[in-house]
Amino acid sequence: TDLLLAWNPICLGLVEGVIGKIQLHSDLPWWLILIRQKALVGKLPGDHEVCKITKIAVLSLSEMEPQDLELELCKKHHFGINKPEKIVPSPDDSKFLLKTFTHIKTNVSAPNKKKVKESKEKEKLERRLLEELLKMFMDSESFYYSLTYDLTNSVQRQSTGEKDPRPLWQKVDDRFFWNKYMIQDLTEIGTPEVDFWIIPIIQGFVQIEELVVNYNESSDDEKSSPETPPQESTCVDDIHPRFLVALISRRSRHRAGMRYKRRGVDKNGNVANYVETEQLIHVHNHTLSFIQTRGSVPVFWSQVGYRYNPRPRLDKSEKDTVAYFCAHFEEQLKIYKKQVIINLVDQAGREKIIGDAYLKQVLLYNSSQLTYVSFDFHEHCRGMKFENVQTLTDAICDIILDMKWCWVDQAGVICKQEGIFRVNCMDCLDRTNVVQAAIARVVMEQQLKKLGVMPPEQPLPVKCNRIYQIMWANNGDSISRQYAGTAALKGDFTRTGERKLAGVMKDGVNSANRYYLNRFKDAYRQAVIDLMQGIPVTEDLYSIFTKEKEHEALHKETQRSHQELISQLLQSYMKLLLPDDEKFHGGWALIDCDPSLIDATHRDVDVLLLLSNSAYYVAYYDDEVDKVNQYQRLSLEDLEKIEIGPEPTLFGKPKFSCMRLHYRYKETSGYFHTLRAVVRSPEEDG
Repeated sequence: TDLLLAWNPICLGLVEGVIGKIQLHSDLPWWLILIRQKALVGKLPGDHEVCKITKIAVLSLSEMEPQDLELELCKKHHFGINKPEKIVPSPDDSKFLLKTFTHIKTNVSAPNKKKVKESKEKEKLERRLLEELLKMFMDSESFYYSLTYDLTNSVQRQSTGEKDPRPLWQKVDDRFFWNKYMIQDLTEIGTPEVDFWIIPIIQGFVQIEELVVNYNESSDDEKSSPETPPQESTCVDDIHPRFLVALISRRSRHRAGMRYKRRGVDKNGNVANYVETEQLIHVHNHTLSFIQTRGSVPVFWSQVGYRYNPRPRLDKSEKDTVAYFCAHFEEQLKIYKKQVIINLVDQAGREKIIGDAYLKQVLLYNSSQLTYVSFDFHEHCRGMKFENVQTLTDAICDIILDMKWCWVDQAGVICKQEGIFRVNCMDCLDRTNVVQAAIARVVMEQQLKKLGVMPPEQPLPVKCNRIYQIMWANNGDSISRQYAGTAALKGDFTRTGERKLAGVMKDGVNSANRYYLNRFKDAYRQAVIDLMQGIPVTEDLYSIFTKEKEHEALHKETQRSHQELISQLLQSYMKLLLPDDEKFHGGWALIDCDPSLIDATHRDVDVLLLLSNSAYYVAYYDDEVDKVNQYQRLSLEDLEKIEIGPEPTLFGKPKFSCMRLHYRYKETSGYFHTLRAVVRSPEEDG
């Protein structure tokens, strides 16, 4: 009522809740971020609704004018006078963004000329940051909340504070209370009236599904065939047990951010890409929960520059790292008691130094509470054989079973999980997700057998298995988008349990995509994340803005110097490969776009093609060691035909033209090399 007397409030409409406030740059106003639209993800045991934020509204706090936020109107103040419904497919968020923008701008008068240029720059930057903020909430679908359930705490942590009378937001796990800083103004008031307004939000992933344990059901493909008549539908629960399975991943707000900006450990013992993932199973009145964590290798390391796959390097000596490594594990052990480290980093090649540094620190820390397991994922799963992860789960089966899980029914806690798996690879994305899904699956099968939902000797039914795999693949994609900006690279394996060519191709594109994204997008996204967490932004965003423009010019330059380097290489290999009686006609540095090759090496394969008067040579070049590691000499007489056309892609438009050389080998046709230019440009292709 006091407000009503003070000024003329205008009802702008309905929102689902308040996320908090943020100031995107010291030159810019404070904004209030509201939940404009939510989607129900599902219900957790106890009928608790979990929602995903799908749209946000941003309200400038420095203005008195009413702003059109396209909110749903409220019946109370709009007396049924609804705006005429526009017939549009769906409000385009970028238009909405511009609208918000022009609106905010109309209320700021333009000062003198010099300032105009500055304010132009400022406006562009503001728009860029605002765009990033909106994208973060709307595109990545990674923010979740529940008004009645504590998403930040695992079932086990919740069961210890069961009689706690405090409001939900005061019981949350501080690590995962993502909007803690943004909503600080409210949390500091300290009166109970404010509780209603404080909604703790997590960044991560939630999916809830109901599965039916039915062994007679054929897979969907067979079911839809016209020969089989539709079966009579019977009430399923009478015959087949059902259970609820939920996956909840929560990302820590400490050392949060993008992959090339945040690696390893910081001065407080927090690590990058730290995510706790809980798998919940609910049958009748039993809730069973199993948690695992992932997080960057807790030493000081980074990958500098934005080469396609920059070399990792250590930034502090072993001695200087000890204190922070200890800080990290002291906290982990305090929370989870025991830790089983599963390190999936390559034990050879460029990743080795990170793996070695990790092991050394574990040995120095020398705690009986730490178990260290290393599994060279790429070595074991070479050639796309991801099912070999089972070698790992079989080897640690005893550890998995000893760890137990949290089991709660109406009467209280039946047993607790003792210890936790802390899984990591380099980015803690693709490999980590495949392994965590495999461990969680072993646990789930044990749990279902204990509960009598699954017969002792059977694997999961086909359909359950498929839904389960899709959930974990979605989880991987979501965590990957938050840290690397693109979907996970091994997604199709987690989804189907087999690696198909399409997935291989997609990986190549995602890798290249990641590479381009990091450069600039990461800087803005990182700034927005830091601001949400109340960390001052150190990077000069204005200069990044300018750099982005310069980058395009620079890119052309580097291509030229790249060409020169290649011609030198060609000269030296020509001498090595060509016999004296052959005459050199030319050489080209190309890329082999045979999909299976790209996958085995996880990156582009560089090839030198040399032509002489009687043969051609295809030499595979390894940029790790700067040398050719294998080559083929093919006589021109065996060359059958040359085709030119778009590169083979399984989705999207082909970006490159490529050339296919068909040849006979030992009198048999059907062999070929598919090669393309290194960069996209008509001259190169020519």
